[in-house]
Amino acid sequence: MPCVGDWLNSPLSIVQGIFAQNVPNSDWEKKVTEYFKEKLKENNATNWVPSLNDVPVHYLKPNSLVKFRCMVQDMFDPEFYVGVYETVDPNTNARVLHFGKYRDVAECGPQQEIDLNSSQTVTSERQTFYCVPVPGESAWVKEISFLTEPVQARVSPSTSYTPSRHKRSYEEDEDMDLHPSKQKEQHMGKSCCSGSDIHGCVEPKRLETEASAGHHVISPNCSPPLDLNFPLPGEKGPACLVKVYENWESFKVNDVLEVFGVLSVDPVLSIVNSEERDSSTLDPMECMDTAEEQRVHSPPASLVPRIHVILAQKLQHINPLLPACLNEEESKTCEFVSNFMSELSPVRAELLGFLTHALLGDSLAAEYLILHLISTVYARRDVLPLGKFTVNLSGCPRSSAFTEHLYRLIQQLVPASYHLRMSIESMNHSRFIPHKDYTANRLVSGLLQLASNTSLVIDETQLEQGQLDTAGVHNVTALGNLITWQKVDYDFNYHRMEFPCNINVLITSEGRSLLPSDCQVHLQPQIIPPNMEEYMSSLLTAVLPSVLNKFRIYLSLLRLLDYSISDEVTKAVEEDFVEMRKNNPESVTADDLHKMLLVARFLSLSAGQTTLSRERWLRAKQLEALRKARLQQQQSVNGNEL
Repeated sequence: MPCVGDWLNSPLSIVQGIFAQNVPNSDWEKKVTEYFKEKLKENNATNWVPSLNDVPVHYLKPNSLVKFRCMVQDMFDPEFYVGVYETVDPNTNARVLHFGKYRDVAECGPQQEIDLNSSQTVTSERQTFYCVPVPGESAWVKEISFLTEPVQARVSPSTSYTPSRHKRSYEEDEDMDLHPSKQKEQHMGKSCCSGSDIHGCVEPKRLETEASAGHHVISPNCSPPLDLNFPLPGEKGPACLVKVYENWESFKVNDVLEVFGVLSVDPVLSIVNSEERDSSTLDPMECMDTAEEQRVHSPPASLVPRIHVILAQKLQHINPLLPACLNEEESKTCEFVSNFMSELSPVRAELLGFLTHALLGDSLAAEYLILHLISTVYARRDVLPLGKFTVNLSGCPRSSAFTEHLYRLIQQLVPASYHLRMSIESMNHSRFIPHKDYTANRLVSGLLQLASNTSLVIDETQLEQGQLDTAGVHNVTALGNLITWQKVDYDFNYHRMEFPCNINVLITSEGRSLLPSDCQVHLQPQIIPPNMEEYMSSLLTAVLPSVLNKFRIYLSLLRLLDYSISDEVTKAVEEDFVEMRKNNPESVTADDLHKMLLVARFLSLSAGQTTLSRERWLRAKQLEALRKARLQQQQSVNGNEL
């Protein structure tokens, strides 16, 4: 039997053992999943699994167990693979069953041949997701995730494994993958069996398990560089083809997942499919995929590794300082939440002070910024998203790059964010909306393909006069739809498809924003620092790392809490609303009531209260009165509409 460490270093040997013990019983697949699920529950075992987010692919042992925190950027068509196949020894006629699950190529030993006509052959189906690192993931998330892993998991899951290509640079690896003929020269001693050449192989032989793999992998040596299709510019980290075997219908595009599976970076795939393409024996009627589709769907393994998923879960959040799942009634989770809630009040006070300084001494704007940062869409009623709280922070200084520095502070607090500098140039030339490329049969990403709870900071202070072209108008419309309806209409050429989202949008502007918002707060700076960059940098250095981590936990935890209003308080609020409208019916509208209830909700949650109290309702009314009074005062000063 395999030793204890083999479930991490050689997961396929564990699968082989379970398969051998349970064939022909079909329960072997379920037992494999249960085995790894139990292993990962033991003593923080998940931390021992190397992460593709932290460790370069070429440092990881092929066919070892890895994990990957990612967003589903696209879903390819389901593919067929050989789930179970039989080999035969021509000399003794001995037959052995093998599994093809969790593999890109099917293996057999020396003096064995694969019997393609065996009655034991089982063809199965799996789904392929194209996954990218979470767009806009903050550097501190990566750093803390990396530091929580044991040293052994950061370099290689096996001290006995030496990367076979460690003498070549990463650029050379790319060159080898983009020119498989070079690779072929280095693998001359390695025999590989395709479906048309099985007999006569003496070395350990491999057969592709994908039924139509010959149509999927081609040599891209004459093609432009591979676009990894990241939604945001400047993103780093690996994109992966994630092969899912069970319950793939429970996942959808833009879901954030953590997957545990078998790493496959076998260069044989590139060689085999390059040879098949060069041989030009494919029947054009059978090969329905275009060359571009083959290139996109089967990229070089060193650039886009494959992960064969054993376990996958949707993530509620990506904050490494919190337990992964807060819905479970586990003692450790409950203890963590209760301990943090007991010290919530001083954390809120410190955060309010920190944000007040960041907003140049404006404590009212800091209050609203806290409410904004813990807001989230908690439900949808018809087409209306409930819980969104887009704030327009007007009155921002333009000349001092205030928004840039404010964004850097926010970036240190939230797990994922993006700073969108709104200008005529960026509006006209950026791709905001993802669209379907039917030639390559893939979803081409756009700036608005973001994971849930991403903070999007839109800077209008740099916007100057100019003419928006058609693309610019579409981009501005897309931003408006995102803010108002929390949805992005992806472009499928012949139609548009709605993708609901949950993005926290903060707009900074000089006057009132051109974009819609739920709440406008006019900034009233109490201090004007002579050097804005120095001032903002000193704020971060003054905060202890332990305090900064408490801020991060505070903002992530509170948006996950449930909230309710009792019948008694509901009745009191209704009576209060009627009373407010008695003297002047136009002074308080239904929209104003909705906004006050929203402010009251986030005020309550910011204090750790999951129900609305009379005290919080009165405080919400007070904040709204101060905010409106400030807007009216500013309007009377400059005579402009705010």
